[in-house]
Amino acid sequence: MPSHALKRSTLLALCACVLVAQSMVAAVNLLIPQLTSSSLRPSPSEILWTVDAYVIVFAGLLIPAGALGDRYGRKGALLAGLALFAAGAATSALAPAPALLIAGRGICGAGAALITPATLSVLLQLAGPRQRAQAMAAWTLAMGLGGLAGNLGGGLAGQFLSWRALFAAMVPLAALLALAVAVTTPRTDRSPHSALDPAGTLLLTGGLVAVLFGIIEGPVYGWAAPRILTAFAAGALLVTAFVLRSLRTPRPLFDPRVFAAPRLRATVLGLATGFFGLFALFYVNSQYLQGVKGYGPARTGVAIVPLIVGMALVPKLAARWTAYPRTVIGGGLALIGLGLLGVSTAGAGTPYAGYACWLLVISAGTGLCMPALTLGVVTSLPPHQAGLGSGLGTSARETGAALGVAVAGTVLASHGDFAHGMGPALRTVALLVLAATAAVVAGYGGPGRTAATRAGQAAGPAPAQTGTGPAVRTKPGIR
Repeated sequence: MPSHALKRSTLLALCACVLVAQSMVAAVNLLIPQLTSSSLRPSPSEILWTVDAYVIVFAGLLIPAGALGDRYGRKGALLAGLALFAAGAATSALAPAPALLIAGRGICGAGAALITPATLSVLLQLAGPRQRAQAMAAWTLAMGLGGLAGNLGGGLAGQFLSWRALFAAMVPLAALLALAVAVTTPRTDRSPHSALDPAGTLLLTGGLVAVLFGIIEGPVYGWAAPRILTAFAAGALLVTAFVLRSLRTPRPLFDPRVFAAPRLRATVLGLATGFFGLFALFYVNSQYLQGVKGYGPARTGVAIVPLIVGMALVPKLAARWTAYPRTVIGGGLALIGLGLLGVSTAGAGTPYAGYACWLLVISAGTGLCMPALTLGVVTSLPPHQAGLGSGLGTSARETGAALGVAVAGTVLASHGDFAHGMGPALRTVALLVLAATAAVVAGYGGPGRTAATRAGQAAGPAPAQTGTGPAVRTKPGIR
């Protein structure tokens, strides 16, 4: 596929797909009160799993889903993901019991795991060198708009419609997106040298799911609870087994030696750090605006709009500084940390305009660093593993998001009430973001793509032609 093959219609269709997939991470959080009082009568545990099932399945399957698209076709993986997404949404919309509602959320998450890396991988395959920075900026903006759309859709449904209406609306929307992809998106070259390694896939997926379960449920049961410690131990054992197997097998899912490159490690840490800060903010923002400021669900969804401004405008400026990724990434992550420190000073008497200014700072930081970080991960692996690279990057995002909510929730729980805990929670998150930023900047001083690419090619040569939250507790929140 020639490098100039990326058309505007294709870019819009792919970005719309990732926007919808990302929106369902956030939307259900604002529906928690309505779900709690619905005829399903879910228990607190079932409410938590309704929120968590999507994220756990989504993040747990991202890496193997990306590899699957590389091997058998990225467009096919995307269309299959949209079909799964629609099936999961229909299951949730028609669910007569909480178990089917949760199952539908999990099926949706599996669809999103196919959709997200496939969209980014296709963009990379079709975009030439001059288009890549703009394509990454558009894809990153779609991720941010997905959070906004989820908050807004969940808020409107919670205030004016029903939770079933939100899930039902996803079915025809996924069908329309599948039609748009079928018409606008060409097939890219498959990568027969990409390995799936079923045993390794099971080990890695099981390990990620166990770790995510521990992170998400830790604030609920306590970090020292037996089930949480067991989850972390199981996750560590499974991931270790995956690494050992991958080092011995001739064709692993991916070669863990790619992490010998400091720049790849720094880029993955940077993606996780950015989403760590953002999703901690989302979790606190909803409770602040509704519980402290007295906003309704719909108004709360709209109030997050300033976060989109910087994501939309700043990448166009950052594209001029692509030769200085260390500065762009370090500056963007630092702005996120400083913005969180600013938000931590908000209280009941803070005017919304002042609060929104700090959201703009965070937004500008996100728009500055995320396109460069996204491109850095996917280009750290050989071109025939673009889907795997995008899955790795998105897995880092989701893990960082889960950690952000977990840390903010834990600090909040240690205080008597939300009003007294909000400031310490956001300051803790901000300081962690700034500390991680220093590590990311230091990592960018090491060697770049070459070492990572050499290690990645151990799985097999590239083909000749080559052309990505965690639970809110029982309170309504934003992911």
